[in-house]
Amino acid sequence: MNADAPLYERDPEAWQAYLAEGNAKQPRKRVSADVLLRDREGHFLLVDPQYKPDWDMPGGMAEANEPPHEAVRRELREELGLDIHAAGLLVVDWVSPHGPWDDLLAFIFDGGELTDEQIATIKLSDGELSAFEFCTPEQAQERLRPYVWRRVAVALDALKTGHVQYLLDGYAR
Repeated sequence: MNADAPLYERDPEAWQAYLAEGNAKQPRKRVSADVLLRDREGHFLLVDPQYKPDWDMPGGMAEANEPPHEAVRRELREELGLDIHAAGLLVVDWVSPHGPWDDLLAFIFDGGELTDEQIATIKLSDGELSAFEFCTPEQAQERLRPYVWRRVAVALDALKTGHVQYLLDGYAR
């Protein structure tokens, strides 16, 4: 073997160890994934988590090595008994560190319009949620934390325009 060859050619095991060491030192990002689900009147679904004071979008935190769109699907199954494939990405919001939390990447996906039959099957499944309701934008603005509402308002706009938006703390970049 050529001594001048790159490490990945000379010693593949050493190269993998080098990559693993770098991976262990890299910062990790928290990832949340929510979904915009609508009824036929255009109202969208909000949920009332028992573990925080405000209403929120359906969805939640991604688990280790879980793609955000799959996190949405899992959370909807676990919390509401729905099996929905998120259609497309509407928003990615980088949320700066706050309180005890490090930074976060927050995704909002388009879950489409639910049929009356799908809505009838929604059930609070795992004890994390105390209620759900389809709301107008005005109702949502009253119930959501201001930074969550900013993100949702941009998602509603992205739904109309077809342009995915990248935000910093809920504000367009």
